[in-house]
Amino acid sequence: MCLSSTGLLAVGLIIPEAVTGYYLNRAGFETADPRLVRVVSLAAQKFISDIANDALQHCRMKGSVQTARRPGKQDKRYTLTMDDLSAALSDHGINVKKPVYFT
Repeated sequence: MCLSSTGLLAVGLIIPEAVTGYYLNRAGFETADPRLVRVVSLAAQKFISDIANDALQHCRMKGSVQTARRPGKQDKRYTLTMDDLSAALSDHGINVKKPVYFT
């Protein structure tokens, strides 16, 4: 995999590099190369995007859509529920359970 510095700089990240660096340091990973932190930020952003997209697909399969009426236009709005998010996370091997006091 070829990682050019101009290609990494052109990508806009949602997760700030400082946040990624903080959690990498907390996990015991130290690096002086900022490109490595940027690659981990990009991988985390991709993972979160995949989870959100999978949750949206689960919501669409259930058919739970709300229509917001505006003059001359109808918008479809989806609500992210814990059930959809749990199903998407379980597809990726992450099990989420509600605490006892929520059941």
